[in-house]
Amino acid sequence: MISLRLFTTSLYLLLFTGTLTAIETKPYVTSEAAAGNFPLATKGAVANLLLSDADFPGVLRVAGHLQDDLFAVTGQRPTLLKAVPESDQLLVIIGTLGQSSLIDQLAKAGKIDARALEGRWEKFTTQFVENPFEGIQKALVIAGSDKRGTIYGMYGLSAQIGVSPWYYWADVPIVRRSELHVLPGVHTDGEPKVKYRGIFINYEAPALSGWAFENFGGFNAQFYDHVFELILRLKGNYLWPSMWGRMFYVNDPENPALADEYGVVIGTSHHEPLMRAHAEWREFGEGAWNYQTNADRLIEFWEEGIRRMGDHESIVTIGMRGDGDEPMTEGTAIELLETIVKKQRSIIADVTQKPVESTPQIWALYKEVQAYYDKGMRVPDDVTLLLCDDNWGNIRKLPNLDAPPRKGGYGIYYHFDYVGGPRNYKWLNTNQIERT
Repeated sequence: MISLRLFTTSLYLLLFTGTLTAIETKPYVTSEAAAGNFPLATKGAVANLLLSDADFPGVLRVAGHLQDDLFAVTGQRPTLLKAVPESDQLLVIIGTLGQSSLIDQLAKAGKIDARALEGRWEKFTTQFVENPFEGIQKALVIAGSDKRGTIYGMYGLSAQIGVSPWYYWADVPIVRRSELHVLPGVHTDGEPKVKYRGIFINYEAPALSGWAFENFGGFNAQFYDHVFELILRLKGNYLWPSMWGRMFYVNDPENPALADEYGVVIGTSHHEPLMRAHAEWREFGEGAWNYQTNADRLIEFWEEGIRRMGDHESIVTIGMRGDGDEPMTEGTAIELLETIVKKQRSIIADVTQKPVESTPQIWALYKEVQAYYDKGMRVPDDVTLLLCDDNWGNIRKLPNLDAPPRKGGYGIYYHFDYVGGPRNYKWLNTNQIERT
């Protein structure tokens, strides 16, 4: 493990708004035994974990994390079960509605309320039920509306028993507890108010990159395993991966596969259109990063990015900035950028063989790009407008209060750290949370 203070990297917050509601989870695990509580761990025993083998691989992976967390807290390691035991005094049933036969059986029998989960985004419920299956008197049930919902339910229980999301990255200690009891009721966070919530890892060299190569051999799946876990434990779901000389898809082909397994949505930064890291152009591109003089090569480059994306859950950046995080032109070339965006959306539709609006997209109004919007350029309504701060925590633009709702909605790109002119955060590497 490491201490977060040992290295500095730029972390940017990415939030895409939605129209969903949120419910705060109150503490529901206590050390006090009571007749109405569920004994998750008591008298030297801990509840075993039951899942369907047909559930999402990411759910099964995170169940292993919950197993480890229960062991770290109680000193007793639960067993991961894939079949209903003949009898069990302590049992946690985990699964995704519509994916797990266990959860579907409980819903059909009226043991849990399927209506609370059906069609919901990233929602879970945690409750204990009587006689879930023959031979089982009582069980704690973590049910999710989708893959991330189930994962949040498990990581939520880990947090309730005292495992911090930062146990690895910041060495937050785990306090031993021999008694863990779940309070009655249906415990849930509801649906998130912000649909996509994530970070951008940038300016990571040399501190983070040196550590990553020393400990994992680079920015590979072993490294990102810890990043994805942290994002999900913090109830995020989105990442712009490291890009300072890095190529997420090229450095390790397992990176996108692992992200998809976890359910972490991958995108690329404001100057990396159509799922291609800018370092890939330097490695594989031919000619100038200039649509006016080299459109054919750029189109081929972008087409490969969408092909490689496949069916993995992604948010595609559209638009174009100059080579190396610079303006594309000296002036505001609206007609040129409109031509580029139109072609990029054509690429998305042609390669995916789906309506272009079915692929989530963003247009980042970062730095000089906001001038394009202010001077009248618009993108289709399904594209999320990513509004930005000025790199130092001052929001430059917000939606007009009288503006009609947009299908793609709005997002915020916010810097907790910035490396660039006229001053950077080399020595003061954060914005105060009170200001944020």
